[in-house]
Amino acid sequence: MRLCANTGCRLHLIHPIGFDLDEKKLKRAGMDYRDMATVIEHENFADFMKFAQNRTLFALTTKAKQNYSNASFKENDILLFGPETRGLPDSLLESLADTHKLRLPMFKNSRSLNLSNTVAIVVYESLRQNDFSGLS
Repeated sequence: MRLCANTGCRLHLIHPIGFDLDEKKLKRAGMDYRDMATVIEHENFADFMKFAQNRTLFALTTKAKQNYSNASFKENDILLFGPETRGLPDSLLESLADTHKLRLPMFKNSRSLNLSNTVAIVVYESLRQNDFSGLS
């Protein structure tokens, strides 16, 4: 959420989610940037896909062959990340072309980077490719 507040990216959350977006709880957790971020909630993945139609979707997964740095990102592309504990479902990944499944290079047999680090790396690559449009 903080990354979105700092970059102007929109955060789409697809239910069910494993946390509560209650304002009081967010403030208690030190997330005082909630009102600076655009957060859009989708009831389920089907609802999200209705929103996403006609947009390019890139899924981040350790199972991909293509490095994120080889993708060509355009404004309004969607970067899809799964839960940190298990990643995106295989059924979703199987529905995407290999060119739309991206990975971060890492040592073999090492644990994945945490979700926030992975998102930051890929978001900033996308912004870089688009000349940091809208950022000062």
